[in-house]
Amino acid sequence: MRKIRIMEHISLDGVIQHEDGEGFAHGNWTGPYRTPAGLEAVMEAQGSIFDLLLGRRTYDIWAGFWPNAGNSPIANGLNAARKYVATHRPDSLGWGPVGHLGADIIEGIRGVKSTDGPDLILWGSSTLTSVLLDQGLVDEAVLLVYPVLLGRGKRFF
Repeated sequence: MRKIRIMEHISLDGVIQHEDGEGFAHGNWTGPYRTPAGLEAVMEAQGSIFDLLLGRRTYDIWAGFWPNAGNSPIANGLNAARKYVATHRPDSLGWGPVGHLGADIIEGIRGVKSTDGPDLILWGSSTLTSVLLDQGLVDEAVLLVYPVLLGRGKRFF
């Protein structure tokens, strides 16, 4: 059985929203705090081999960026990972290897989790994060806490 691990960038006041394309006033708020040591910690927590659980919006954003990001450990890992996507439009998934979770997302996640394979990492995808937490499907949450108060935005809890 696989483990599900949530990885989130989070402010001191619980905001996890990074950029949403809808005018979030604090876009790229994590940028000023990124360090080589922080990247190393992320890579260690994520692991070298993993699969991804993604909501459709995060998948679309990442599919537009990571395949063209060049050669780096994080880009290579994300591009190689199998992506399991919560979507009603599975025919339009082009960044692979990829599969969709089916019409019943919870049962789809349970099914994927029950198979053998690498851990399942969920990055971003705040709506899917809430569903996984509500259903008790999360084995571990890795919160990368940044020393900033944002005041508004999507929250982890």
